[in-house]
Amino acid sequence: MQLSRRVRALKPSATLAVANKAKALAAQGVEVLSFAAGEPDFDTPPPIVAAAIESLRAGHTKYMPTAGDPATRRAIAEKLSQENAIPGVTPEHVVITTGGKHAIYLVFQALLDPPLPGEEPWDVLLPVPAWVSYDPIARLSGGRVVELPTSAKTDFKITPEQLEQAITPRSRLLVINSPSNPCGTMYTPEELTLIAAVVERAAASKAPDLVVVSDEIYEKITFGGIPHFSIGASPAIADRVVTINGMSKAYSMTGWRVGYLAGSGEAGLQVAKACEKLQGQTTTNVTSFVYSAATVAITACGGEVEQMRRAFAQRASMIYDLARSITGLSCVKPTGAFYLFIDVSALFGRTSAAGRRIGSAMDFAEALLDEHRVAVVPGEDFGGCGANHVRMSFACSEEQIAEGMNRIAIFVRALT
Repeated sequence: MQLSRRVRALKPSATLAVANKAKALAAQGVEVLSFAAGEPDFDTPPPIVAAAIESLRAGHTKYMPTAGDPATRRAIAEKLSQENAIPGVTPEHVVITTGGKHAIYLVFQALLDPPLPGEEPWDVLLPVPAWVSYDPIARLSGGRVVELPTSAKTDFKITPEQLEQAITPRSRLLVINSPSNPCGTMYTPEELTLIAAVVERAAASKAPDLVVVSDEIYEKITFGGIPHFSIGASPAIADRVVTINGMSKAYSMTGWRVGYLAGSGEAGLQVAKACEKLQGQTTTNVTSFVYSAATVAITACGGEVEQMRRAFAQRASMIYDLARSITGLSCVKPTGAFYLFIDVSALFGRTSAAGRRIGSAMDFAEALLDEHRVAVVPGEDFGGCGANHVRMSFACSEEQIAEGMNRIAIFVRALT
């Protein structure tokens, strides 16, 4: 059977590939310590679960409005207006989606087109290393990805000057992900304000179609003293920012598949309507009895979120200190999300105890899993300097962190 060109060109997710291999080994009875998946190990808070159960018992099992039920859209709009200080957000600006990834997909599909004959593609400006799905979703939508390289020296953040130089008349989307997956770092409010100023100037001159897609799925998981700031709160560019968020990370609701997108002002309303139309021809609506649970999460679970945040903060400090103690590994101190991004390039060219030559991050990850049953994500698919790194998720117990880092230390010490 002949498959489509877009599917044949699509790379599978490296994150899921490693997680699936670790799960397959575990299913065979092999003990694997997995630091691969970006999934909190906490149970979903009981009030959220109770709301879903009550919704089921109340018979909320029918089709719902495509963009989401009015009450949940209103709760999200109020949250974005009051908590994130984004102006001009109403319930009509909000579309509730099947997870944050689907929100990103809808926005990219709504704002990008494949180039016409003789036309240059629309550019998606992507600071790298970046989450593995931005690039393929951009390409599926007809965009051309323009990587903006970052490094540990800048905490994996672009500079305003770098952005200014990268913008052209074909710049359509700028992706901002703060806190960052995979880097575990985040922009300060001052840094995002300066980036917003660049976008404002560019939109007034050489890039009138530029839109910022701000992925804030980790906004509540911060512990480095940097307050979260939504770039959509910058008044001058609020109407050209689409904010992406969801329930998965902060509320430990990964399997519930609830995300959302929201714009601001008249332009944001146009984006929301376009995404609603796309969703109407794809997934229709989020599972009906989940809406009330999402509303409870947003409005009544701040205490549970804070408990999880504190646990992540303690784990971040622990795993960072343990990684720094291993000769040959280097990393930037995490300040948000639940990832440690470790540079393993100093170990390239060496050989493991089982005879595996380490020539890449992928080699490191595969040898570590095969020889010591520790699963980490190789960084090649994150782009840029990610090829020198592995990502470790510390969304797991402190006992697992201690044992996992001990195994990594043994693995690294045995390299020759």
